[in-house]
Parts: sequence; C-alpha cells; structure tokens
Amino acid sequence: AALWLHSYMAANKSTSEITDAIRATGVKVTPGRVRVLELLSGAGRPLSHADIDAALSDMPMNRVTLYRVLDSLVANSLALKAVDTQGVFHYSGAATQARHSSHIHFHCILCGGMYCLDAKPPTPPKLPRGFVLGEVTFNLRGTCKSCAARLREK
Repeated sequence: AALWLHSYMAANKSTSEITDAIRATGVKVTPGRVRVLELLSGAGRPLSHADIDAALSDMPMNRVTLYRVLDSLVANSLALKAVDTQGVFHYSGAATQARHSSHIHFHCILCGGMYCLDAKPPTPPKLPRGFVLGEVTFNLRGTCKSCAARLREK
C-alpha cells in the first residue's frame, strides 16, 4: 500500500508552503506535521490512518502521535476528516478539499479506499422549523476501478 502513496507525495505544495501554512495557524511547526500535511496535500484521495502510517513507515512516529498530528491539523483547518460507511476516518488536505468543497465520497468495499467524486450531493430536505443543519455527508459504497479490474481478471 505504501508504494502508491509515495507516488502521490510529489504534491501540489512545496515544503516551505506547508511550513508557512502550519506556522500561520500559530501551532508549532514539527517534522511530523509537515510530513503528514505534505502527504495529505499530495494524495489523490482521502487517506485513512493506516494509509498514512504505511506511507510514513520511514519516519519514527507512533500510532498515538500520528492521531495527535492529524487532530491538530484538523483543529487548525489544515486538514479535513471524513468518515466512511464502516466508521473509518479518512483525512485530506484542506486545500485539496476546497477544490471540490461539497461532494460525494465513494468507499470501495474490497480495498477500503475512499475516493472523492466531483459530483454535488443531493439537496438536503427542508427541515422542520427550529432545526439547524450542521453538515451533510453522502457516501456511496461499491467496488473501485482497480478492484473491479482485478475481479474481472479472475
């Protein structure tokens, strides 16, 4: 799994831009925060904790520290967190997410991958008087292109 992730790491943002973005939030710039945000910014899709951990196998960061880094990036609006249909959180760089702010996620039932679709979710229903909508999430489940191709080969 780590191999495909490393191919995405050549990202949209330079390390100095990532560092500046972290510094601008007022939190301490650490190698872990920089590396994780570089990965999220360059990934072609939201990544799970396991995906990120595998991609950072060469960096000494334990599981708890990685969760803390991710929580810090989310709390400072540098990353976004979405949950898939299995309850697994996936993370993406906030700048990546801004390119298609309101969209649908596709969750592959075979590989567990989550993919952003450039399609707007349906309009939410009219809420009863006094209700306030917080957020709408729309997830599709099925088989991704890669897994479907592997199934056809069998």
